[in-house]
Amino acid sequence: MSAIGWYLESQGIATVSISLIREHSVALKAPRALWVPFILGRPLGAPSNPDFQKKVLLEALAMLQENQWPVLKDFTQEAPEDQLGFYTETLVCPINFPAKDSSGSFEARLRNEIAQLQAWYSLAIQVKGRSTTGITGYSAEELGNFIASWLTDQEQKSIQNFDYPSAATLKLATDELKAFYYEAKSVQPGKHSFNSIQEWFWFDTTAGEVFIAVKEKVSHFEDSSFKGLSTTSLVPRVVQQRLAQLK
Repeated sequence: MSAIGWYLESQGIATVSISLIREHSVALKAPRALWVPFILGRPLGAPSNPDFQKKVLLEALAMLQENQWPVLKDFTQEAPEDQLGFYTETLVCPINFPAKDSSGSFEARLRNEIAQLQAWYSLAIQVKGRSTTGITGYSAEELGNFIASWLTDQEQKSIQNFDYPSAATLKLATDELKAFYYEAKSVQPGKHSFNSIQEWFWFDTTAGEVFIAVKEKVSHFEDSSFKGLSTTSLVPRVVQQRLAQLK
């Protein structure tokens, strides 16, 4: 988009872009870019909130008055939380949710955790009538085994019938497994927002622990295709900041 912006500017057409990854905008030097501290896929913040989305758009459009570029501006407001849970506070759940198991290998712990969430994921599909998973064609357990293998000496560089570079395959696998977790959690009793589910995933699950460990491992790879995974593509910046504070 930054390259397209420069081309359009050369033709006399003013441009402004909304950036979700600040490092990319710094490196690519978009003519005008507004960086927003929102999750990937939500450049205008929370859905179904037109007033907040309008604030983002107006701040971006105001940058069209900037004549000296490249210019990068930060949007300072956090997006409002969106409520994802559909259970009311009056309902009581008789189920005890097991705490994260910290014993055993990553592979075994992750496999057990996925198995515990499978029923909730199935319920999520029934309730919502759709799922954001399925792009790889592999089950959550198979994806978990593939991702966890990267923490061993026999990592799987690819998965069968999936002809992508290793870094791209790993990114797709982690995205899909994370979607499985988020969807399963969203239908468990209680009120949930994206932020609360994100907090749960990264700090209360074995999957979050595995993703963080994989990010750390690939950060030492010389292969430049893993650079995105070793910065913010695999573990969001906000999570990395929290981890740094907890050390």
